Amino acid sequence: MNVVVVDTSSWISYFTGSEQKDLDLALQEGRVFLSPVVAAELMSGSLTKTKREQLADFLRDLPLCDASVEHWLRVGLLRSQLARKGLTVSTPDAHIAQCAIDLDGYLLSEDKIFQRLVRPCKLRLL
Repeated sequence: MNVVVVDTSSWISYFTGSEQKDLDLALQEGRVFLSPVVAAELMSGSLTKTKREQLADFLRDLPLCDASVEHWLRVGLLRSQLARKGLTVSTPDAHIAQCAIDLDGYLLSEDKIFQRLVRPCKLRLL
C-alpha cells in the first residue's frame, strides 16, 4: 500500500470542492502524509478563525513526513543534484518532493514543477 504526499496546490483544490478520488481513497485508507511545509502554507491562507481551527484539526490527524536534520540534508542534496542538471527548484518544493521519495510513495500535485522532477530524481506522481 503506497503512501501519498499531497502538495499545497492539490489540498487547495480538494478543500474548494474539486473532485479528487485518489485523495479521498488515500485518506480513507490512512495513506496520506503531511509535509510540514505544506501545513505551514495551508495555515497561512486567508481563513476565518473557525475555518483555520477546522483546518488545523484536520492536519493534526495526518501523519507527518520526516523533518529530521537528515531529511533536510537530503533536500539540499536533491536541490544540488537538480541544479547540476539545469533544474532550479525552491527549497519548499524540494522538501515536498523529498518527502515522497523518502516514503517511497507518490506525490499528488497540480504544480507543474514536479512533472519536471519525475525523471531526474525518480519522483513518482499520482
